[in-house]
Amino acid sequence: MVFIGGAGNMAGAVIGGLVADGYPVDKIVATGRNREKLDDFAARTGVQVGTDNEGAIADADILVLSVKPQVMKDLCESIHDAVQQRKPLVVTLAAGIPLAAYQRWLGEGVPVVRAMPNTPALVGTGVTGLYAAADVSDIQRGQAQRIAEAVGLAHWVEEESGIDQVIAVSGSGPAYYFLFMEAMIDAAEKAGMARDDAERLTLQTALGAAKLATASDVDVAQLRRNVMSPGGTTERAIHCFEQGGLKQLVDKAMGDCAARAAQMARELDQ
Repeated sequence: MVFIGGAGNMAGAVIGGLVADGYPVDKIVATGRNREKLDDFAARTGVQVGTDNEGAIADADILVLSVKPQVMKDLCESIHDAVQQRKPLVVTLAAGIPLAAYQRWLGEGVPVVRAMPNTPALVGTGVTGLYAAADVSDIQRGQAQRIAEAVGLAHWVEEESGIDQVIAVSGSGPAYYFLFMEAMIDAAEKAGMARDDAERLTLQTALGAAKLATASDVDVAQLRRNVMSPGGTTERAIHCFEQGGLKQLVDKAMGDCAARAAQMARELDQ
């Protein structure tokens, strides 16, 4: 398995997850342009590293592309011949670039899976949306799923537009929670709590709520009701959120997010 851009944060997290899951470290190659960074990565992980993308691809059955969207076209065109000769499964971790672009840049007959991980993948609790080209085999889908599950939950979509919805929920979702936590910390500090204490309590509360929700066999609406005593403090706070239009605002924000994801895909499909 070859990771181009493999010494970066996201690829590094995936590689670490795969190794922890039992994938043979000597079967992983990470390539990049910064030799010093690559050597440091090799020392930390034990994987093979190099700067020769085409040479690495020559023996690859799986090729993971983990570079910025802005340089993806140039990368794909530079490895076109090597990919055409080998035709490995290509898994791309770059956001926003549609499947059709990879098929143009890499050429015909190359099985491609779009993977959209989110930043919690860096700590092994991510969500990765997956969309496969029609010529991706069941075995290859399983290989892509293993890559995604190395850093959290894998979620397949059957239409490419579904990736935009995954972005609205999970790709951008961590920032929504960070914003809400930021607001809670600010409000607690304004009320007189030391900021360090406000941050510690807010983050632990968020962690506890997420763990409770994932461990529970009831939906989050019922969990919310379980905390709300009639006429109590939580009910007062929730009513304030509802009167402020929180649900409608979230709906609009996520709709705008998905629309922007679709627009960016069109812009990058050039």
